[in-house]
Amino acid sequence: MDIDLPDVLAEVSAQFARYEAALVSNDVAVLDELFRNDPLTLRYGINENLYGYEAIMAFRAGRSPVGLMRTTDKTVITTYGRDTAVASTLFYRDAWGGKKVGRQMQTWIRFPEGWRIVAAHVSIIDEPAS
Repeated sequence: MDIDLPDVLAEVSAQFARYEAALVSNDVAVLDELFRNDPLTLRYGINENLYGYEAIMAFRAGRSPVGLMRTTDKTVITTYGRDTAVASTLFYRDAWGGKKVGRQMQTWIRFPEGWRIVAAHVSIIDEPAS
C-alpha cells in the first residue's frame, strides 16, 4: 500500500483546508457537502453523537455561528492508497484562555463525487502540562 502519495495528500489537504474555512465562517452548505450523504456517516461531537447524514445536517443548521473562530496546531493528514485518508488536528479558541485543547479526527474517503468525511470525532480536554 502506498502511504502519502504526494498528489493524493495534496487533494485531501485542500479539502481539509476547505472544511476548516467553512467551519469558522459557518458555511453550512460546504460543511454539508463535505460529509458523505449516507445513513452510515457519523460524527461524535463535544456534546452530541450524530448518526447519519440527516442528523449531522440538522446539527449544523441549528448551531449558533457565534464563537467558531479557532486556530489549529499539529495537523496530521495521512493518506492510504488513493482513496482513504485520516486527518487529525488540535484546535484552540481564545475564549478558552489556553486552558483547553480541542481534538478533531476525520476519516475521508474518495467517492465518485469527490472526497467526503465518513466519520468524525471532536472532543475537548484540559490542556496537558508540558
